[in-house]
Amino acid sequence: MVILGIDPGFGRIGYGIIEKSGVKEWKAVDYGCIETPLENDFVDRLSEIYSTLNHLIKKHKPARMAVEELFFFKNVKTAIKVGQARGVILLAGVENGLEIDEFTPLQVKQAVTGYGRAEKKQMQKMVAVILGIKKKIKSDDAADALAVALCAGQSLWVKRVARGV
Repeated sequence: MVILGIDPGFGRIGYGIIEKSGVKEWKAVDYGCIETPLENDFVDRLSEIYSTLNHLIKKHKPARMAVEELFFFKNVKTAIKVGQARGVILLAGVENGLEIDEFTPLQVKQAVTGYGRAEKKQMQKMVAVILGIKKKIKSDDAADALAVALCAGQSLWVKRVARGV
């Protein structure tokens, strides 16, 4: 099982790809950020997000995509742009036949740390520990995307246990 986790945005989009390596164990396959240049037109930035995600999906062949839901924005204009980027992200997943999971930040923190109000540093540390990543994950967005993917993995495990599989 390979899962692609996404921390949505339009200037920086975190991605994290994890693969099941045991009954409940996961390992990081790839992670980083898709960065779109500020000077590009917004539509061109959306196109770049879409094509880069398609490339990542074809390269790693995930079965699922997990995307963080929008939580709260003070700036409505930014929220609308992130929402549009999120739509492009979801479209890339659907068009590539991926199962789509969506999680709130609270759900992601709960799944990774056991505490829904965990600080960013706690999250990064737990993501690294769970996935066996030795060096510091440089990008907050990539760490968040790995956390979203882990949340999807946990969710699948819970669903299987509930079904008795």
